[in-house]
Amino acid sequence: MKRIFEAQPWQIVTHEFKPADKRLQESMTSLGNGYMGMRGFFEEDYSGDSLPGIYLGGVWYPDKTRVGWWKNGYPEYFGKVINAINFIKMNFIINGEKLDLATDRFDQFELNLDLKTATLTRSFVVTKGAAKVQFKFERFLSVAQKELSLQRVTFQNLGQQTVDVTVISAVDSNVQNEDANYDEHFWQVLAITPDHLIAQTKANQFGTPQFMTGMQVAHVTTLAQVAETTTATEIQQTFVAHLKPQAQATIEKRVVVVTSRDYADQAALTTAMTQLMAKVAPQSYADLLAAHQAIWAERWAQSDVQIDGDVLAQQGMRFNLFGLFTTYYGDDARLNFGPKGFTGEKYGGATYWDTEAFCVPVYLGITKPEITKNLLLYRYKQLDGAFVNAKQQGSKGALYPMVTFNGIECHNEWEITFEEIHRNSDVAFAIYNYTRYTGETDYVLHEGSEVLTEIARFWADRVHYSQRKGQYMIHGVTGPDEYENNVDNNWYTNYLARWTLEYTLEMTAQVAPEQAAKLAISEAERAHWQAIVDQMYLPYDTELGIFEQHDGFLDKDLTPASEIPADQRPINQNWSWDKILRSPYIKQGDVIQGIWNFIDDFSEAEKKRNFDFYEPLTVHESSLSPAVYSIIAADLNYEDKAVELYERTARLDLDNYNNDTEDGLHITAMTGGWLAIVHGFAGMRVHDDGTLSYKPFLPKKWQRYSFRQVFRGRIIEITVDQNGTQVKLIEGQPLTIELNGRQQLLN
Repeated sequence: MKRIFEAQPWQIVTHEFKPADKRLQESMTSLGNGYMGMRGFFEEDYSGDSLPGIYLGGVWYPDKTRVGWWKNGYPEYFGKVINAINFIKMNFIINGEKLDLATDRFDQFELNLDLKTATLTRSFVVTKGAAKVQFKFERFLSVAQKELSLQRVTFQNLGQQTVDVTVISAVDSNVQNEDANYDEHFWQVLAITPDHLIAQTKANQFGTPQFMTGMQVAHVTTLAQVAETTTATEIQQTFVAHLKPQAQATIEKRVVVVTSRDYADQAALTTAMTQLMAKVAPQSYADLLAAHQAIWAERWAQSDVQIDGDVLAQQGMRFNLFGLFTTYYGDDARLNFGPKGFTGEKYGGATYWDTEAFCVPVYLGITKPEITKNLLLYRYKQLDGAFVNAKQQGSKGALYPMVTFNGIECHNEWEITFEEIHRNSDVAFAIYNYTRYTGETDYVLHEGSEVLTEIARFWADRVHYSQRKGQYMIHGVTGPDEYENNVDNNWYTNYLARWTLEYTLEMTAQVAPEQAAKLAISEAERAHWQAIVDQMYLPYDTELGIFEQHDGFLDKDLTPASEIPADQRPINQNWSWDKILRSPYIKQGDVIQGIWNFIDDFSEAEKKRNFDFYEPLTVHESSLSPAVYSIIAADLNYEDKAVELYERTARLDLDNYNNDTEDGLHITAMTGGWLAIVHGFAGMRVHDDGTLSYKPFLPKKWQRYSFRQVFRGRIIEITVDQNGTQVKLIEGQPLTIELNGRQQLLN
């Protein structure tokens, strides 16, 4: 565990600069507005170790899958997010010497990400010979005007002599990725002028779109502009200041960023840039910042979770929500969550099953239902791609991808691409979760019924019937626990497949006649689905009274994870893959994930036996793991374990628990803090009859916690303190809830 920022309720702030932690600082101070985002790298060139990264929503590149063991059905390409053109670049020359914090002498350093206002500031005093200059950098990505990036730099002469400061502001297309093909350049410049640059991603052989992006820059400053320079790859605008002692100067940089996702051709991009820049030109920096802050204030008013008595827990909770909101807020149904969001290149930046399993339950509670519905529509609109994926594997129906930008599977790991097929049922479960929570059935009886039907057809084809056991089985899969590959009868996968078929039978029986005709489910099909439901094999050990994670799991050497030497943790960074696969150690909740999904369907004794067995074997090396175990621990009144795992999920990145945050934040795992508090500590449940219930407890080390929850047209505020629980209706019609087993009317 490594803590490099101070404990503050609303700030991610440090007054220390340690080059060894540069990448961690960059990850943890990332910004985004759903449309674009960037790591917290410096505006100016830094000659030390750094991972600069700017990313544009929905802009990606298909790299050829390069493996020597090509097999039929393997994805043709690996889709990955690409580093966008660097439009925040600004270099500073002080009395002829370039500013570079890797080599310069400086003090009074501060780096501060303000979570409340989504602004990043950095300040320091640098000494170069007789010159002593204080710098303050400010930046934000507007949520009021999604295409707009704003920066402001103020510098003051603290020395006794006049200082010459030259500012070279640039838009630079000479960028690279640091992944497998780091030596490639993905951007080809189409047009370049002193104030704008248009570039296109290079051609590919797979028929996926080439993306164009246009960036127009303007400066607001009293500095004298002395040059405008363009090269084949870069715009440079140069300004100079002659600062007398104590004098200061400010330069503001505004960049409008547009892409071919919204504009059809180069001419349209150019027009859009011009119009957007003209729109913001009359507004001051303060005006633009105020509009941005007002929207963030609305978001926090609806979603903030307040914790008294534990500032580390409070900071972690808000950092999580901030990471989610900077990645996705439902403004564009074509976009989704990437596991790293706009904070790094790892995982390709694409959509995973994390969205349905983890993001949907959170967004149902903190945003309007149409925002979550957009996540469902995202999958519906990619149904054609799911048909392609299933066909490539020789299966019927639809197979939703494990990793995708456009609905087509684009991951290059066998155990992910081919085997982790539980994601199909996670998509179905999200439809159920949305319907149960909102009470709205229009989606499930129309678009959702088509998704469910085609997923059901996949499962009906993917199972096989064991003559020996007289049951249906699913062989050759990987469950949520990715430390177990190519197993037979993963309990979670089988359970969810059975449930999906059952739920599909139930919901498709309720659709209107014209929709039923569109689905074209035959009676023979329905009978086959019902037979699978009735005869699905689910591994179970009668002696231990637990659901066996998969066939043969209990034959392993079941040594608890607590006996792994500390210097061998995390095992995924210290052990061979062979050793991990042979071990009993669980990366993340698998059986426990299934129990959380259907928590009302299991007795307390069943939950206890399974938790007590599987948690000691779980190393929590998936960022998604701690929250699930925290919820079940809370449900079982294991308060200390629930709080321990909350702290791990809420501060996973801030404390770098898994030693892997330097390449980006675990955005989808940032759902964990909210889930652990609301589903766990507060015991929130929405039962199948639509009843909203709570069974809260207050962690011993906390004095109070409070959160607001959106539910069926209402906003409800729940406060838990040492005097008990108070539930208020903030907005909407009266509602009867259940609190600690008793009905309570909110009005």
